[in-house]
Amino acid sequence: MLFSFKAFSRIYFALVILGIILVGGSLGFMVIEKYSFFDAFYMTIITISTVGFQEVHQLSTEGRIFTSILIITSIGGFAYGISAITTYFVGGEYRNIIRKAKVEKDLSTIRDHVIVCGYGRVGLKASADLKYLEEQFIVVEKSDDKLKLLYEQPGMLVVEGDATVDRDLCKAGIERAKAIITTLPNDADNLYVVLTARELNSKVTIISRASKAESVKKLRIAGANNVIMPDSVGGAHMASLVVTPDVMDFLDHISVQGVGDINLEEVTFKDLPENFQFKTLGEMQIRNRIGVNIIGFKSENGEYVINPGPDTQILPNSKFFVLGNKHQIKLLNRLFGINPPG
Repeated sequence: MLFSFKAFSRIYFALVILGIILVGGSLGFMVIEKYSFFDAFYMTIITISTVGFQEVHQLSTEGRIFTSILIITSIGGFAYGISAITTYFVGGEYRNIIRKAKVEKDLSTIRDHVIVCGYGRVGLKASADLKYLEEQFIVVEKSDDKLKLLYEQPGMLVVEGDATVDRDLCKAGIERAKAIITTLPNDADNLYVVLTARELNSKVTIISRASKAESVKKLRIAGANNVIMPDSVGGAHMASLVVTPDVMDFLDHISVQGVGDINLEEVTFKDLPENFQFKTLGEMQIRNRIGVNIIGFKSENGEYVINPGPDTQILPNSKFFVLGNKHQIKLLNRLFGINPPG
């Protein structure tokens, strides 16, 4: 609930203090000085706010004693109450609560999304690419500095918490997620996230970062579908640029799903219209119709085939990989009725 006691506990407490001071002061002036309710309320306001306005009527000795006690006992509470209310509505805390309430509502309905654990260098890059590809994703982060960066980006779904805590992964909807990317800097933390994610969702695709080579096998045994070592990948890429610079330069120009001039896109069985399903690659005649090249195929058993033959049949759970330029990929998406990102 947006206006739950937990969300607004401090401002509710401040309002209670202000209410007690105003009611107590008003009743005191009404009893001691026989003021009307309005005059008593007015006297209470000018007293606790110390603005120095003249009294409504000349105070008696008892009235002056009461006024002195009211000033001493209320000035701290009044200052706290005003400060708390100002912080909420002027300092921006109210907007933060509204935003968190909206995020919690979205988190309760989102499904088939990607969870990114950690918003460091790797997590930031993964999030940026997912956003470009228009994939629904949620970032789980506990660092205040990184959370501040996340909240500066409109529409970003964020869970403030620790990805190694089961409760926070459940808050991110791990049971309904299609994939989870854990990019925590510590391999032990990534291992725990992988174990927890696999336990909570046996079908989720898990991609984990690893800093040490000996952690790769452990992460795979724990349930990770893919394990990436950013430093190793970067070093191998640099070495390849020395040995085969033109090949690597060409590969660098190949982008996934419409990002660059040369594009590599995957087409799954379920992406195909019914009249294309169960056909062979030759029967679809994609090369003749559009000009793209089918450079790879993944069978329903998970086996990869490079340059598949025309008699290769598209079956459930299989997919093929297409290479082409931007225009050709757009024609391919149009032919199959696929909604490309961007």
